[in-house]
Amino acid sequence: MTAPFPPTASARPSARATRADSPWIRRWSGGAAPRCTLICLPHAGGSASFYRPWAALMPPEAELLAVQYPGREDRLEDPGATGMSELTAAVADAVAPLLDRPYALFGHSMGSAVAWELAHELHRRGLPGPRRLFASGRAAPRTAVTGLLHRQDDDTLSAELARLGGTSQEILDDPGLRSLILTAVRHDYRIIETYEPPDRAPLSCPLHVLTGSADPELGETRSRDRAGGWAELTTARTEVRVFPGGHFYLTPRRREVVATVLRRLDPSLATGGAHPWPSTP
Repeated sequence: MTAPFPPTASARPSARATRADSPWIRRWSGGAAPRCTLICLPHAGGSASFYRPWAALMPPEAELLAVQYPGREDRLEDPGATGMSELTAAVADAVAPLLDRPYALFGHSMGSAVAWELAHELHRRGLPGPRRLFASGRAAPRTAVTGLLHRQDDDTLSAELARLGGTSQEILDDPGLRSLILTAVRHDYRIIETYEPPDRAPLSCPLHVLTGSADPELGETRSRDRAGGWAELTTARTEVRVFPGGHFYLTPRRREVVATVLRRLDPSLATGGAHPWPSTP
């Protein structure tokens, strides 16, 4: 078991400035001197705000950061990355000044592949690696099955979003909102569908695989390998946790998912310590 995170001094001024100024980073929780950081990577077409509801469930000892990809919300005019390597390098630039305390990476769907690539990119730069990596809603790189949805028409792409859930029908029925959503989705699908994972040495941190019991993206993979190929990508332990629900199981199970992540980061975070901690249902 990884040792609990030690008390940490206040963040360096440069880190605080980057947290406030970087267009890539959103920060919604954390006390004056949090002990650890959770960095979250969104799914294809998703934004940092997907993780904003998690802030209400985080204790002051844990800082919640989420990555905002370009081409959506307040970054609508920012050009998107041309591929996974460019995206990962830009995210690494943004988070590099923030690694002044122990941290973990959480990625959902496409975000899990970004998290894995990010861990390797940070290692390549000689920066501290994550204490843990949480891979949600997607099989491992080189195992995940991809298609050519980014080349399909809007109706086909909309049908895929409806199949996976997570996007309300009201949004898909509104021409203006649908156009905004599909632009980001198509861009991200192009990244993940043209992504060719290179051969890499395994990570050394524990990997935690989180999935929905009825996720249509993982049914075939799960029947062959409950860990979806992730166990081969680390020399440390791999743990699998299946939650009731589909691809976006983590929305209705938010409280349970956050509590699970915090317990793996440091058991004292989930017990509350001197701060009240909401019980899981």
